[in-house]
Amino acid sequence: MQEKGTISIHTENIFPIIKKFLYSDTEIFLRELVSNSVDATQKIKRLAALGQYKGELGDLRVEVAFDADKKTITISDNGIGMTAEEIKKYINQIAFSGATEFMEKFKEAKDANEIIGRFGLGFYSAFMVADKVEIETLSYQDGATPAHWVCDGSTEFEISEGSLEERGTEITLHINAESEEFLNQNRLQEILDKYAKFLPVPIKFGTTTQEEEDGVDEEGKPKYKSVEVDNIINDTNPIWTKAPNELKDEDYLKFYKELYPYSEDPLFWIHLNVDYPFNLTGVLYFPKLKNDFEITRNKIKLYSRQVFITDEVKDIVPEFLMLLHGVIDSPDIPLNVSRSFLQADSNVKKINSYITKKVADKLAELFKADRKGFEEKWNDIGLFVKYGMVSEEKFYDKAKDFVLVTNTAKENFTLSEYKEKVEGVQTDKDGQLIYIYTNDAEKQDAFIQSAGKKGYDVLVMNSPIDNHFISQLEQKLEKTSLKRVDADVADKLIKKDDAPEHVLTEEQSTKVKEIFNKAINKPAYRVELESLSPDELPVTVTMDEFMRRMKDMAAMGGGMGFYGNMPDNYKVIVNGNHKLISRILDGEDEGVQAQLAKQAFDLALLSQGLLTGAELTEFVNRSVSLI
Repeated sequence: MQEKGTISIHTENIFPIIKKFLYSDTEIFLRELVSNSVDATQKIKRLAALGQYKGELGDLRVEVAFDADKKTITISDNGIGMTAEEIKKYINQIAFSGATEFMEKFKEAKDANEIIGRFGLGFYSAFMVADKVEIETLSYQDGATPAHWVCDGSTEFEISEGSLEERGTEITLHINAESEEFLNQNRLQEILDKYAKFLPVPIKFGTTTQEEEDGVDEEGKPKYKSVEVDNIINDTNPIWTKAPNELKDEDYLKFYKELYPYSEDPLFWIHLNVDYPFNLTGVLYFPKLKNDFEITRNKIKLYSRQVFITDEVKDIVPEFLMLLHGVIDSPDIPLNVSRSFLQADSNVKKINSYITKKVADKLAELFKADRKGFEEKWNDIGLFVKYGMVSEEKFYDKAKDFVLVTNTAKENFTLSEYKEKVEGVQTDKDGQLIYIYTNDAEKQDAFIQSAGKKGYDVLVMNSPIDNHFISQLEQKLEKTSLKRVDADVADKLIKKDDAPEHVLTEEQSTKVKEIFNKAINKPAYRVELESLSPDELPVTVTMDEFMRRMKDMAAMGGGMGFYGNMPDNYKVIVNGNHKLISRILDGEDEGVQAQLAKQAFDLALLSQGLLTGAELTEFVNRSVSLI
């Protein structure tokens, strides 16, 4: 058997284009070739199960080896094998059936995966790294003759009788000068760990040294000897391929450590297992989230029949679920995917909805089954739940029953429980329910205490997503608005009909405003006189709720850049009913009046953390002189 031929390509040579265009993603050649070998191995197993192959299966495995001196990488299997005719069909014809179309369209493709997937070029990805590729193969069929195929990266190939004596296929890549990085133990191990770690057939890559018992010493203690054993790099039955009832908590935790060796234990996990209307298995873990919103993306790994595809799962998993870790495996997602494919694929959309529902159901189940345990985890999962509610309408509909709000006394409430708690006291004269919150309980303590004197409850809203969550609650909850505790004095946060009367005359009020405007002398601070309880502070500095919220959102990149560029403006609320104001009015001269007014104003600034630099020094010196 000896045959030479030309692979039929109607336009220019395809190989330089494969090499040039796919160069940035060359490592996937190993994934493609190992995956093909795994398929060949599984096919012989299926034929044996169906009774169509009567021979001995043997120890089914795939082996990857390299020879740095000869500059070769070899991928071999004891799978189904091929005849010379099958090589011509599968390697020369089918792999190139899309070649002409490829030549016309390759310029539109965005990445290597998209090209290889669309045009059936998996095997030919070998030519990204090799000058010459050889195949030695022997079919499982009775009386088959071994075949040898060789191609040097041109469109010419040669088939002759091969030398393989056992069923299977051996592919040898003669690595080109630019790709010698792959003739390295660590580099190949790294690629295999990435793409082949959970393939369903054992993958051997060299050997490793293990210690095994070797009798006992004179004291009766066990002795050990070092032995070389096959280095099997993969776990052929990862936990997502098993039924949940076969697994214990420690199995899930052990697997998590395999995926993320340096992470803290997850809080809990969800085992995905669905076969209709699409196939999907996997395990998603809830990690402990830091409140500074440091999201480590690309923590969910996507597989197709245990072959790693990508950890960029943005279009398969809803945005908020990117906070989770774990594995999703679906044969309904093709091995080679592009983003444009994922965005348009109906299966992907169904998977997206299913995962959202499954996560919401799991959280609802945890809440109902163990409210106390759920509350203990709330610090870690609250950010995730709120993010989900803000970004996904379907998730909001389910999560509104288990999302918790926490007050300054560290009590947790569902939204309906909280409404019931505060509506009697915190409804204003127009029937609007006002929720009061703090984003910094330490800094806003004076305001929290003032609110407490009025019988108001204060929520803690200090996570990075809370600005958006607050806006969403105002849209969703009927006749409800939220105000930060320092947005106004306590008397004005919730407008009632029972405001205290003014003790100052109109003339005195005008005089007080003049004294304060002169003492402060800052255009960004607008002085207003209010009739408040005599127990309230003489001067309070606040920023309008709407303006401050817009600025906060602009700072977070929430598309409010216009507000972010506006100067800060504050309201200086002078409590006309406080005895210090009467004392200022009674001051013997303008100098004393100005000094007292400035002191009261600086105290208000100090309580807000707004007094800094030279002004703080001046305040300290003035305070010393007043003692």
